[in-house]
Amino acid sequence: MKNKGNKIVVFLNLKLYSLEAIYGAAYVFLDRAYVYLEEAAKSKVKVTLKGKNRLTEKGLEILRDEFLNELLNFSLREQVSKSNKKIREYIVARALSAASSAVIPGRRPMGQEDGPGRKLSEGVIPWTGERFKEKPSEKKEKIWGKDPLGIAVPWEEKYLAKKQLRKKKGK
Repeated sequence: MKNKGNKIVVFLNLKLYSLEAIYGAAYVFLDRAYVYLEEAAKSKVKVTLKGKNRLTEKGLEILRDEFLNELLNFSLREQVSKSNKKIREYIVARALSAASSAVIPGRRPMGQEDGPGRKLSEGVIPWTGERFKEKPSEKKEKIWGKDPLGIAVPWEEKYLAKKQLRKKKGK
């Protein structure tokens, strides 16, 4: 470790720290220091931390120590990630398989179909089996209320009918 000007240099052994851990620790320090990474030897990396603000000798040592602590943090994260890889993949696979068999509105839940993907009878909420007290269109009207500006009207209903009327008048 060398201290020169407003920067401090740290040499890291690639046998102890992975390059990913070094990048992760360097990223954390981008707001406080300029970070320069160079290959020093075949298995060493030279890290130069240059303070964005003027730092004292003690401030540079603190910056170096915090960088080394962050480097240990990222190294541990990497080891935990590697050791938990299989269980993480298993959990994701289970979540995706559960999502693919989720209840789809208007269809019965998996294992309860009358046949492949048959629709439930109208007016039945699939996940509860309860019946609507009114028709779904009446329920929609209650939820959305009135539409005086015609915003909820489909384009075809709103404009296509007018266009067809104009064509008929033009004939």
